[in-house]
Amino acid sequence: MRHSMYKHHTALGLCVGIGLLLATWANQAASSAGPRLMLLGEVHDNPDGHRQRTDALRGEVEGGFRPALLMEQFDRENQAALTQAQAHCSDADCVIAAAGGKRWEWPLYKPVIELALRYRLPLIAANVSRADTGKVIGGGLTAALEPETIRQFKLDQVLPTDLAARQRQAIIDGHCGKFPEDMVPGMVNAQVARDVWMAKLLAEHSTNGAVLLAGNGHVRKDVGVPRWLSLVTSIKPHVHGYVEKAEPGDAAAYDVTHVIPPHPRPDPCAELVAPRKP
Repeated sequence: MRHSMYKHHTALGLCVGIGLLLATWANQAASSAGPRLMLLGEVHDNPDGHRQRTDALRGEVEGGFRPALLMEQFDRENQAALTQAQAHCSDADCVIAAAGGKRWEWPLYKPVIELALRYRLPLIAANVSRADTGKVIGGGLTAALEPETIRQFKLDQVLPTDLAARQRQAIIDGHCGKFPEDMVPGMVNAQVARDVWMAKLLAEHSTNGAVLLAGNGHVRKDVGVPRWLSLVTSIKPHVHGYVEKAEPGDAAAYDVTHVIPPHPRPDPCAELVAPRKP
């Protein structure tokens, strides 16, 4: 009897010891993992993509992740209004009314804003406004980005050839081949300004982790935000694309590619008129 009790207590002590050891390992792994950065893409008008992305983010938050939530949908000059709205608003409609613009299909973004309100995730206005984008198109990157950002991201140098070429082609394709050739360089600069600003904010909010919600073009690893982020932090972001059609270049663009059902919409090229120079 005494022998069997001894074996029982020894086994119990061994189990407790293993449990404590595993807990220690888990804590060490969590602490060594460091800050987390997640980039979650979107097709702006696709409800299925928004739903899948919000569900994934909700799972992370319910699991204990408490990131700052950077959203392309809010312009940077509205940050004060956004912060105040988050402090006083009880629902997403209130936040959108206080700090949102008119360009977005806001019902698609309400669930993620509600998630931020419920868990007190800081909402960060991550976009360069149309007004500042216009300045960049007409006057270059220095027209809307301060000298320190220009220096940090080496924007006083010629843009990397591969990045400029891919952004150029994306703009031409995105405008159905109808975009004036002499306006393309300005549009490339506008896209770079947005990506750089998002990268800057991600680095600034990386201490407790951050998530960027933005279009798939912005979150691409080859030419988007991660490319610029690598200049200012060693933290490797985890990038998810939510695309309607898998493409050969997706493996280089995203860590995970989610193929979502295409959303029915009119042919965007059918009535597109080439823009005029500002």
